Amino acid sequence: MDLLPDSAPLATKLRNTLVQYHSIADSEWRVAKKTKDATVWRKPSEEFSGYLYKAQGVVEDVTNRIVDHIRPGPYRLDWDSLMTSMDIMETFEENCCVMRYTTAGQLWNIIAPREFVDFSYTTSYEDGLLSCGISLDYGEVRPNFVRGFNHPCGWFCVPLKDYPSHSLLTGYIQTELRGMLPQSAVDTAMSSTLANFYSDLKKALKT
Repeated sequence: MDLLPDSAPLATKLRNTLVQYHSIADSEWRVAKKTKDATVWRKPSEEFSGYLYKAQGVVEDVTNRIVDHIRPGPYRLDWDSLMTSMDIMETFEENCCVMRYTTAGQLWNIIAPREFVDFSYTTSYEDGLLSCGISLDYGEVRPNFVRGFNHPCGWFCVPLKDYPSHSLLTGYIQTELRGMLPQSAVDTAMSSTLANFYSDLKKALKT
């Protein structure tokens, strides 16, 4: 079991990585899925052999409320159908924590339940917020779970200039599910999961 990293330099590095992703030219992305709620693109990841996914959609709510539903906290478990448990393991200053969470099986359980331990950091970005995370090799792996690994990922949420009660939510996700899995199954699951994330989030914000 590794020791916890120093939170401040990790948070800075993570933020810088996400801002770099946010500036990748449109021409580098390929559309993976499009629904009424969101568009999902992908490009080969520079961190591992899978894809970096980008998801984007307009959400009818203010930035702070949306991010409160996404970042670690009591809201997330209520609405995110993929997440089955979440515990905050450590809390640092400045909106930083380490959380352990588990996800449900997917694709008729071809993808078995997964466990992740992520460092999470929420900070201001332009007129809105950025909530980002990266997995840590920390804590014992629980039985019946495969430990997955999230390379740098995060969600930018900024108010629309002409409609401040609406926000543009852009996510960057690159998840290494690990275990013996066909890559095609992972790719199918990721695109659908990200599109569903938007529709589930919108429903939760309306309640």
